[in-house]
Amino acid sequence: MQRSSAQKALERIRRRGLHQSWRRDEDAAGVPKYTIPKVGIPSRSAYQLLHDETALDGNPLLNLASFVHTWMPEYADKLIMENINKNIVDLDEYPAASIIHNRCISMLADLWKAPKDGKVIGTATAGSSEAIMLGGLAMKKRWQEARKIAGKDYYHPNIVFGANAQVALEKFARYFDVETRLVPVKAENGFIMDPPDALQYIDENTIGVIIILGSTYTGHFENVALMSELLDDLKDRTGLDIPIHVDGASGAFIAPFVYPDLKWSFDIPRVVSINTSGHKFGLVYAGLGWVLWRDESFLHRDLVFELHYLGSTEYSFTLNFSKPAAPIIAQMFNFLNLGFDGYKKVAQKDLRNARMLARALESTYFTVLSNIHRPIHPQSSSDSGTHSVHRFKHGHSDDPEDYLAGLPVVAFRLSDQYMKENPHVKQVWMQTLLRTKGWIVPNYNAPMGAQDVEILRIVVRETLSEDLIERLIIDILEIAETLTSRSPSRYDWVKATPLINGTLNVTAEEGNLFAAVNAAKGVHQPDHDHGRPDAENFGDGNPEVEAKEQIGYSRQC
Repeated sequence: MQRSSAQKALERIRRRGLHQSWRRDEDAAGVPKYTIPKVGIPSRSAYQLLHDETALDGNPLLNLASFVHTWMPEYADKLIMENINKNIVDLDEYPAASIIHNRCISMLADLWKAPKDGKVIGTATAGSSEAIMLGGLAMKKRWQEARKIAGKDYYHPNIVFGANAQVALEKFARYFDVETRLVPVKAENGFIMDPPDALQYIDENTIGVIIILGSTYTGHFENVALMSELLDDLKDRTGLDIPIHVDGASGAFIAPFVYPDLKWSFDIPRVVSINTSGHKFGLVYAGLGWVLWRDESFLHRDLVFELHYLGSTEYSFTLNFSKPAAPIIAQMFNFLNLGFDGYKKVAQKDLRNARMLARALESTYFTVLSNIHRPIHPQSSSDSGTHSVHRFKHGHSDDPEDYLAGLPVVAFRLSDQYMKENPHVKQVWMQTLLRTKGWIVPNYNAPMGAQDVEILRIVVRETLSEDLIERLIIDILEIAETLTSRSPSRYDWVKATPLINGTLNVTAEEGNLFAAVNAAKGVHQPDHDHGRPDAENFGDGNPEVEAKEQIGYSRQC
């Protein structure tokens, strides 16, 4: 039987398909890096190319610099993938997701002791940064409206918070034209804002005070109750009625579960809004924040937009419009799966592991700056028979309320004695050498008021188990001992070695150590720098632009 030309062509295609191999390298070899390819590559090749490239990232499990959660149970992952294509803003199309969102708001309101006689209102956000900006904008709008009614100037608002603030607070002020009044911190106060120090920065143009429940520098909680008392007194004396916004990015998912008697939330009437990060100790993947107002009267109408074009009448009061529903559903999964008791157990475990790490470091070469391992009532011989001794008699108490309140964070530095014995050692070397072992531990300067102090910080998240803590302690101590100058020959070498470009000119015998220390700074990565602004175009290096000093984590470019 004679085959048609079409049948012959089809047979050739089939035969070619049967013998075609996967050309992994060939498929990706000609793909441009900075322009969209004219012709795409097979999906399998595109996957493999990006899979291999992202393998160069650090291990999220060992990223101890970040507060962001990196693991969820299998069923949470399944729910996320089932709902990853849903846009929460389209409430008419996805009513179930909308109801879950509103239930999350209700649960958070109850957790944060919102008054029952008002109408709490809130929303999910892309993270705490957006949530803080919404809280700040609501305070600014209410202040402006009050000033207009009083016939006073409303063009010069200011906001007060500690110099230990995370960059999101500074972003709000700069982006929305609000003067930042930073309160310097003190080392003896845990590098956080002391409420009495804030009073001198407040005047009739102050839209509010932001109190940080869990400083990103050391994990300390700022004193919301004391700040409220001082502002009540200020109102009695001057008539100034200054609201409080609580930045609970991390602490609002810690304090309710392990410090139930701590007053910080909506049970303080002066607290008008609170934000938190679902993607931190809310235990959800990155991309979720929350902001709640104690009553909808504190959410100014200028922030609310009425929408009609999605099929029904809806209201929006977020900076981002479209955002995924999946993280919100993942948050509800945690609420249902863990419950109050589950969140409490996770927080207790995190704090227990943080205390173990802090005690180990403090007993060796380091000074610990965080406080969650320090007992409120230390055991003493005169306490025999007391409740405090009963808790501590079999060793360290496991109850977080027996210790100073804070986040499961260990902030530390090399001790004065260690630095005296090893004057050549730079603390930043600890950061780089820990990275060679896989650990990501940041080293940075304390904020304005104590900026000469260098801090190493470890965030103890759910994924940092007791076993990993033990391994981490061993690695930290091993590095600290490796850097010591106890050997006279090593110390003489360090003193005698000339500097080249600010780094040690290492000999072959001693090269491996200091090569590792300086490698991260010496490698130029053009792909990494490709998307960054050129600093000289935004101030640095431009004699016509006044440079601004670093205050907190950030400085103006």
